Amino acid sequence: MTEYTVEFVGTGETIEVADTETVLSSCIEEGIAQEYSCRVGMCLACSAEIVEGEVTQPAARGLTDEEAEEYALTCMARPQSDLKLDRGKYPPSIEDDAATAAGGDGDGADGAAADDD
Repeated sequence: MTEYTVEFVGTGETIEVADTETVLSSCIEEGIAQEYSCRVGMCLACSAEIVEGEVTQPAARGLTDEEAEEYALTCMARPQSDLKLDRGKYPPSIEDDAATAAGGDGDGADGAAADDD
């Protein structure tokens, strides 16, 4: 078992995570407030951008292969090197889906008429 240092960009928080543990489980154990929900690699609530380092996350079904190279689902991600993660960052496909679900089409119109009376 090898331990790696995981640093969270912009927070000053750093933890040690064994290569046999997930980043999320170590966060919970150390009392770090990492957002999560499903804990099975599907909901993306625990997403973080990989700023530096490598992880293995074969069960991160919520990410495409390309996204898994740049983003970690901390509930599935096991470090393979020291890491720098930027928590709360989501893959572009998720951001695009959220904008579509909110009805955003980029023009600022929501289809409702304003009543100025």
